[in-house]
Amino acid sequence: MLARTTTTLIAAAVLSGCAIHQKVTPVEKFDSNEVCIIENSAVKATFLDAYRNALTAKNYVVRKLPAASSFNDCAITSTYTANWRWDLALYMAYAEIKVYKHAKPAGEATYDSLRGGANMGKFIDAEAKIAELVNALFPGQAAQ
Repeated sequence: MLARTTTTLIAAAVLSGCAIHQKVTPVEKFDSNEVCIIENSAVKATFLDAYRNALTAKNYVVRKLPAASSFNDCAITSTYTANWRWDLALYMAYAEIKVYKHAKPAGEATYDSLRGGANMGKFIDAEAKIAELVNALFPGQAAQ
C-alpha cells in the first residue's frame, strides 16, 4: 500500500511539473481604436505579424513603434515578448503581451509552456495561440 501511494504521489508530482499555463487579464473597452505596438527585435517577426493580424481582425488600427519608444507615444501602447524552444520540433514556449493605457498597465496575456516537459500540448500553432491570446485580452471589437 505504501509503495502504491508513493508511486501515485511521484506520478502526480511529475505530471504537475509538465503543466502549461495561460493567464489573461483583459483590457477594458477603449475609446480609441488605435493600438501602438513597440517593436521587440529579439522576437521572431512572425509574432508581430500574427499580433497585428489578430488586432486588425478586431477592427483595431495598429501602428508599429520603434523599440526605443515610450509608453506615452500613444494612448494605447503594447509590448510583447516570446521565445521558442526545440524538443523534437520548434515550438513557441513562452509569449507575453502587455497593454498600457496612458502609460499605465491596462491588461496582460501570458502563455507559458516552459515547464511543459513531456506534455505534447506544447506543440501548438503559434499564430493561432497569439490570436487566442489577443481575443481574450481584447474582448469585443474596437470602438468605431
